[in-house]
Amino acid sequence: MKPFDYVRPATVQAAVAAAAEPGAVYLAAGTNLLDLMKGGVSRPNRLVDVSHLPDLDRIEELADGGVRIGALVRNADLARDLSFARRFPAVAEALLSGASAQLRNAATVGGNLLQRTRCAYFYDTASACNKRDPGAGCDARFGDNRQHAVLGWSESCIATHPSDFCVPLVALDAVVEIEGEAGRREIPLENFHRLPGDTPQRESMLEPGEMIVALRLPAAAAQFAAHARYLKIRDRTSYAFAVVSAAAALRIAGGAIAEARLALGGVALKPWRAREAEAILNGARADAALFDRAAQSALAAAKPSGGNGFKIELARRIVKRALTLAAAGTPERMPALPASPFAAVSGEVIHA
Repeated sequence: MKPFDYVRPATVQAAVAAAAEPGAVYLAAGTNLLDLMKGGVSRPNRLVDVSHLPDLDRIEELADGGVRIGALVRNADLARDLSFARRFPAVAEALLSGASAQLRNAATVGGNLLQRTRCAYFYDTASACNKRDPGAGCDARFGDNRQHAVLGWSESCIATHPSDFCVPLVALDAVVEIEGEAGRREIPLENFHRLPGDTPQRESMLEPGEMIVALRLPAAAAQFAAHARYLKIRDRTSYAFAVVSAAAALRIAGGAIAEARLALGGVALKPWRAREAEAILNGARADAALFDRAAQSALAAAKPSGGNGFKIELARRIVKRALTLAAAGTPERMPALPASPFAAVSGEVIHA
């Protein structure tokens, strides 16, 4: 591992100042960063430890009915917060489907948003990777790429974003609060992650030294609580990243879908909001034919980036299944295997 400086600032402002130095990165739990450093993929000059900064580990109910989640809130703590799980059940289900219990107990909300792709060529320093080494090429393009992108990819990069958590957040219009040397700003999570284009090394809209301080869900997101699900297809049911996933949230009134939200994971280098599919669903009566049309629309622009054409049909099916289960209603009990389309709803009471 490359030698590095270690600093532990006492305030957010001091952390931002310390991270403005070239080659500096933030350290919270380090569940992704430390692996990258050990493998020589990430080689920072300085670690800015923000894990003990004050006031960033709170879940706050806002006066307007929304919720603000500090960047240092642990994934497990957020998922197990009963008030949060009742209001945003698909988010809780997504969190509990990710990684192992040990990692969820350590990993933070801010770190989840910023986790790097799990593309094997990105992790292998002997392979060409434009994300790791701009201009080197992309060995994944004609390599083992069954897990790679089918939406929004470019010849420079076909990687996918690995987060489960981000998928329902994008569907529910989450907003990211950011602190930098110029002050505080915010950006919708839907616009936070970048598609690769010709600059796959630029993964988010963060500028150098900027730090995520919180994530906010609007009050309107809770209106979907009665009909919201997150589903995930993975190579093994536990401790695996999504091959494809979908978050579906419906607001049903008078027997029709008053409003629909839909996002996909595992298909692009960012969580993919399916707005055209949402427009098809809005105002219609829920049935299998409607959900099939929405699923077709959600993947209309998809194309294989290699030997992964199967993901397109798989994604269509998981979208249709997620919509069907959301329309049936959010279960009172969290499935014993969260987000698995094959799991019976027999787990603990968390949504009730």
